[in-house]
Amino acid sequence: MATRLRMVERARFAAVQASRVSATKYSARAAKASRWRDIAQPVDAPDGGNALNAATESTSPAALAVTVIMPVYNGSTTLRQSLEPLLAMRRRGEIAQIIVVDDGSTDASAAIAAAAAVTVLESGGRLGPGGARNVGAAAATSDVLWFVDADVVVHADGARVLVEALRRTGAAAVFGTYDDAPPAANFFSQYKNLVHRYHHVRAGGDIDTFWAGCGAIASKAFADAGGFDAARYPHSSIEDIELGLRLRQRGLRIHLEPALLATHLKVWHLANLLHTEVYRRAIPWSQLIIEQGWWSSKLNMDRGERFRALLAACGLAALLLAAARVSPLWPALLLVGLIAVANRRLFDYFRRRRGVRFAIGGVIYHQLYYLYSAAAFLYCLAAYRLPAVRRRRDRRTHPA
Repeated sequence: MATRLRMVERARFAAVQASRVSATKYSARAAKASRWRDIAQPVDAPDGGNALNAATESTSPAALAVTVIMPVYNGSTTLRQSLEPLLAMRRRGEIAQIIVVDDGSTDASAAIAAAAAVTVLESGGRLGPGGARNVGAAAATSDVLWFVDADVVVHADGARVLVEALRRTGAAAVFGTYDDAPPAANFFSQYKNLVHRYHHVRAGGDIDTFWAGCGAIASKAFADAGGFDAARYPHSSIEDIELGLRLRQRGLRIHLEPALLATHLKVWHLANLLHTEVYRRAIPWSQLIIEQGWWSSKLNMDRGERFRALLAACGLAALLLAAARVSPLWPALLLVGLIAVANRRLFDYFRRRRGVRFAIGGVIYHQLYYLYSAAAFLYCLAAYRLPAVRRRRDRRTHPA
């Protein structure tokens, strides 16, 4: 069975690469994918009060009205594809409203959205995706706000999966994951998409963060929390993670539902990947951790991930010392072996999806990810701590 599954997956991936997938084919592929997706073991809803009902004043989740909010900035190349499955859901009565918020686009994004007969709002300037989502949320009239990015194509069953997850778990927020067949075939696009999916599928269940690429929040909970912090995050960054932290601080539950799937159309290259990962993710996320004293116990922040980051740093140091002939080679080889063992599950996931060569390259690049993420955290920690150290030293030296 496993061999047959891998053959189906590879055939599907080859078909995606060859066709470059038209917007119509996305819906058909999504329906087919639902029969074999590699979802983790089902997660039982934990005990506790129904946070969704509390957030929506006891509205029945089975009858929830859903508004889709999609921020867009110069998204004309992907917007039609992203809207197509949502329009089909609206025709079937599965969602009540689609709001596209044009965040100062200079291309035809607003015209494309208007031609699709959805509600089109202007953000009033470049607010960033967080601010644009806030504009859409203010105009929404539904119980649930479903945020979908303009380069994300949700699977055909998305609305049904979303509402069912809200009903089953009673959470105030639910988000999903990318599928494992992004149309961009280059290494960095495949790597980024698969790593995202790897962490989300493994972490399915209650969680203490949020993802706005394909995630929904009860409208009352969103309003009570104050929405996205557009002032702090004027660009695409960790505005959704920070909002998730505030929801959790209010005692509300967030559920990660691996069955809520979407295809990501973004093309990643080394330059935009490094810039996004360091300046839009690692640094602001490190600042949030340091300021709040908050560590997530899941996704890419758990203890295992921190240990693997430490191994990557030690391995690099040992290799450099060995190359400079300051130390013997065997400690470096030992650490490389430990790194291979520690990353065996990720390697196996890559191998099953894209083969051995991709798996080797993916795990090697992932060590670089650990290095720049750890470096960003240490940089932010020093920037946060050193001024306080100087102030304490100055008070001791110059009490006046």
